Amino acid sequence: MNMGIEIVTKEDLELFRVRLLGDIRNILTEQEKAKPLKPEGYKTADVRKILGCSVNKLVALRVSRNLRTKKIGGTLYYNVEDVKRLLEEGY
Repeated sequence: MNMGIEIVTKEDLELFRVRLLGDIRNILTEQEKAKPLKPEGYKTADVRKILGCSVNKLVALRVSRNLRTKKIGGTLYYNVEDVKRLLEEGY
């Protein structure tokens, strides 16, 4: 059994590093392009101003499923249509 020996040079490692960093950069760039530019929905402070209500009332509306939310990166976004519906209903 004859095993061939391959020698890895510093230049080989440097070339590998450059290619790997380029691949990582391309992946991150593609992910950034795929992200939505602005989340759809209102933040908590905006909904409180629009509806004129407290944080506790917003929690109650979420629990009762009158306001749908989406959590993105630790921030709650309230569904725009739900907020409009509550305004039309005279909340």
